Amino acid sequence: MILDQNGNISLITQEKATPVELVKKINDVYSKLKNDNIILNLTSLNKLNLTDLLEFLELSDDHRKSKHSFVIVSDKIDLDETPDEIVVVPTLQEAYDIIEMEEMERDLGF
Repeated sequence: MILDQNGNISLITQEKATPVELVKKINDVYSKLKNDNIILNLTSLNKLNLTDLLEFLELSDDHRKSKHSFVIVSDKIDLDETPDEIVVVPTLQEAYDIIEMEEMERDLGF
Protein backbone atom coordinates (compact mmCIF):
# COMPACT_ATOMS: atom_id res chain seq x y z
CA MET A 1 0.00 0.00 0.00
CA ILE A 2 1.38 3.37 -1.02
CA LEU A 3 0.00 6.40 0.81
CA ASP A 4 0.35 9.92 -0.60
CA GLN A 5 -1.17 12.84 1.27
CA ASN A 6 -1.80 16.15 -0.44
CA GLY A 7 -3.70 18.73 1.57
CA ASN A 8 -6.92 17.12 2.77
CA ILE A 9 -6.76 14.22 0.29
CA SER A 10 -5.10 10.88 0.97
CA LEU A 11 -4.38 8.80 -2.11
CA ILE A 12 -3.97 5.11 -1.35
CA THR A 13 -2.52 3.03 -4.17
CA GLN A 14 -2.83 -0.73 -4.01
CA GLU A 15 0.38 -2.63 -4.68
CA LYS A 16 -0.09 -6.37 -4.21
CA ALA A 17 -2.56 -6.86 -1.37
CA THR A 18 -5.92 -8.51 -1.85
CA PRO A 19 -8.95 -6.34 -1.07
CA VAL A 20 -9.34 -8.04 2.33
CA GLU A 21 -5.69 -7.37 3.22
CA LEU A 22 -5.96 -3.81 1.95
CA VAL A 23 -9.00 -3.07 4.14
CA LYS A 24 -7.04 -4.36 7.14
CA LYS A 25 -4.04 -2.16 6.27
CA ILE A 26 -6.25 0.90 5.84
CA ASN A 27 -7.95 0.22 9.17
CA ASP A 28 -4.51 -0.03 10.81
CA VAL A 29 -3.54 3.50 9.63
CA TYR A 30 -7.05 4.97 9.66
CA SER A 31 -6.31 7.35 12.55
CA LYS A 32 -3.98 9.23 10.17
CA LEU A 33 -6.64 9.33 7.43
CA LYS A 34 -9.88 9.94 9.31
CA ASN A 35 -9.91 13.70 8.68
CA ASP A 36 -9.00 13.45 4.99
CA ASN A 37 -10.91 12.66 1.85
CA ILE A 38 -9.72 9.26 0.65
CA ILE A 39 -9.06 8.09 -2.90
CA LEU A 40 -8.40 4.37 -3.18
CA ASN A 41 -6.60 3.64 -6.45
CA LEU A 42 -7.19 0.02 -7.49
CA THR A 43 -6.20 0.40 -11.14
CA SER A 44 -3.19 -1.89 -10.66
CA LEU A 45 -5.45 -4.87 -9.96
CA ASN A 46 -5.80 -7.19 -12.95
CA LYS A 47 -9.37 -7.97 -12.03
CA LEU A 48 -11.92 -6.65 -9.59
CA ASN A 49 -15.36 -8.06 -9.00
CA LEU A 50 -18.35 -6.93 -6.99
CA THR A 51 -17.41 -9.14 -4.02
CA ASP A 52 -13.96 -7.51 -3.89
CA LEU A 53 -15.53 -4.08 -4.06
CA LEU A 54 -17.97 -4.83 -1.25
CA GLU A 55 -15.01 -5.45 1.08
CA PHE A 56 -14.65 -1.65 1.18
CA LEU A 57 -18.34 -0.87 1.80
CA GLU A 58 -18.22 -0.67 5.60
CA LEU A 59 -15.07 1.46 5.53
CA SER A 60 -16.63 3.73 2.90
CA ASP A 61 -19.90 4.07 4.83
CA ASP A 62 -18.15 4.93 8.09
CA HIS A 63 -15.89 7.47 6.42
CA ARG A 64 -18.71 9.14 4.52
CA LYS A 65 -20.78 9.41 7.72
CA SER A 66 -17.97 11.53 9.15
CA LYS A 67 -18.54 14.03 6.30
CA HIS A 68 -15.52 13.04 4.20
CA SER A 69 -15.31 11.57 0.72
CA PHE A 70 -14.27 7.99 -0.03
CA VAL A 71 -13.78 7.28 -3.74
CA ILE A 72 -12.52 4.08 -5.37
CA VAL A 73 -10.75 4.26 -8.73
CA SER A 74 -11.03 1.19 -10.92
CA ASP A 75 -11.52 0.61 -14.60
CA LYS A 76 -11.93 -3.14 -14.09
CA ILE A 77 -15.52 -3.26 -12.87
CA ASP A 78 -18.84 -2.54 -14.52
CA LEU A 79 -20.01 0.67 -12.89
CA ASP A 80 -23.63 -0.34 -13.46
CA GLU A 81 -23.07 -3.28 -11.05
CA THR A 82 -21.78 -1.16 -8.19
CA PRO A 83 -24.15 -0.28 -5.36
CA ASP A 84 -25.10 3.38 -4.91
CA GLU A 85 -23.61 3.35 -1.40
CA ILE A 86 -20.06 3.20 -2.73
CA VAL A 87 -18.46 5.67 -5.14
CA VAL A 88 -16.44 4.10 -7.97
CA VAL A 89 -14.98 6.00 -10.90
CA PRO A 90 -12.69 4.84 -13.74
CA THR A 91 -9.99 7.57 -13.49
CA LEU A 92 -8.07 9.51 -10.86
CA GLN A 93 -9.20 12.83 -12.36
CA GLU A 94 -12.83 11.81 -11.87
CA ALA A 95 -12.06 10.93 -8.25
CA TYR A 96 -10.67 14.42 -7.64
CA ASP A 97 -13.72 15.91 -9.39
CA ILE A 98 -16.10 13.90 -7.17
CA ILE A 99 -14.30 15.10 -4.04
CA GLU A 100 -14.50 18.69 -5.23
CA MET A 101 -18.25 18.37 -5.89
CA GLU A 102 -18.90 16.64 -2.55
CA GLU A 103 -16.95 19.35 -0.68
CA MET A 104 -19.06 22.03 -2.36
CA GLU A 105 -22.24 20.15 -1.37
CA ARG A 106 -21.06 19.89 2.24
CA ASP A 107 -20.19 23.62 2.27
CA LEU A 108 -23.72 24.36 1.05
CA GLY A 109 -25.24 22.15 3.76
CA PHE A 110 -26.38 19.19 1.66
